[in-house]
Amino acid sequence: MAAREKYLVGLDVGTSGVVAVVAEAVDGQQVKIVGVGTAESRGIKRGVVVNVDAAVECIKKAIDEAELMAGVDIDRVHLSLSGAHIKGFNSRGVIGVAGKNREITRDDVRRAIEAAKGISIPPGREILHVLTQDFVVDDQDLIDMPVGMTGSRLEVNVHVVTGTASATQNIVACVNKAGVDVVSVAIEQLAAAEAVLTPDEKQLGVALLDIGGGTSDLAVYERGSLWHTGSVAVGGDHFTSDIAVGLRTPIPDAEKVKRRHGCALSSMVDEDATIEVPSVGGRKPRVMPRRILSEILQPRAEEIFHMLWDEICRAGYDKSLNAGIVLTGGGSILEGMPEIAEQIFDLPVRRGVPIGTSGLADYVSNPAFATPVGLVLYSHRNREPESDPSGGTIHALVARLVRIFKEFF
Repeated sequence: MAAREKYLVGLDVGTSGVVAVVAEAVDGQQVKIVGVGTAESRGIKRGVVVNVDAAVECIKKAIDEAELMAGVDIDRVHLSLSGAHIKGFNSRGVIGVAGKNREITRDDVRRAIEAAKGISIPPGREILHVLTQDFVVDDQDLIDMPVGMTGSRLEVNVHVVTGTASATQNIVACVNKAGVDVVSVAIEQLAAAEAVLTPDEKQLGVALLDIGGGTSDLAVYERGSLWHTGSVAVGGDHFTSDIAVGLRTPIPDAEKVKRRHGCALSSMVDEDATIEVPSVGGRKPRVMPRRILSEILQPRAEEIFHMLWDEICRAGYDKSLNAGIVLTGGGSILEGMPEIAEQIFDLPVRRGVPIGTSGLADYVSNPAFATPVGLVLYSHRNREPESDPSGGTIHALVARLVRIFKEFF
């Protein structure tokens, strides 16, 4: 394995923070985490760049810190995408199988997927992922891989994810200005699911709720495949804003109070517990019951979960979540989030942390690292051979075909 293939870097540029995770590719499906870099996010709001210079600086800081810890030079990253501009929908492609024996080939599968992609996309949007769900050969459905089977008609169900081209290009440009190239992009839900969901959960039916700083993202898996993605424009930063307004304290202090004393379910808080809250304008800090803080946080938590549940119900998957709900992302760390989610969803709920890693696994065993760790896992499990720059168009075409088939299959 070449030196530059040996290390994979996942970069999560979020509203609250920028995280870079460096992993060493090892045998099997695991990766070894060897470096982590974090920085406070600036210039990014709800997954969209609002200040290029500020975004570039925080990306540089996270990458420099990861380089220092890992002891390697980072020049390429796998980038996550998030935000309300990300949209997903299901599509179906149908083709006739040609040939004397009607045996389905990989070319037939490719043509069926291309047919599924042949839908009208609004101007200014681009396809980010085309993820196969299952195939139908004549009247036989729920087929995982039809290559080698015989039939006259091949159908494929896929989940297509699109994003606003300008939003994607802007965040990629910021990463490039920070001195690194973007090898691939993946939506946040897909990356986080790779890190925190088990194969059994994906097979039975599960909803992943990734609660970030500016948005809360949703992914529904069933029969091992992704069937629905969505996003709501409410996240952890809204908790902080509520505290700042409700307790009349500066935003930075509100964030600290949330992390140290916050609880999303007031019934879990001792009635006698108190907290010290900094004041604005140089006034003395105040001591107040901790339950007041919880009573500020609980309505916002309920709002997020009700919005996500409405999205699940609209998509028709409210009866399909046999494995329950998995919470991840930095916003899920707040005490009481799984408990209040169980009350609202009436389903089993757990907090998801990255699995399937070694090395600094304990360091990244936190919901806030789900996306960057998932990026390196996803890229490792779907990696392609590097094309030879001197090989011309033939090598480039082969590399592209390998990439297409690995994503689809």
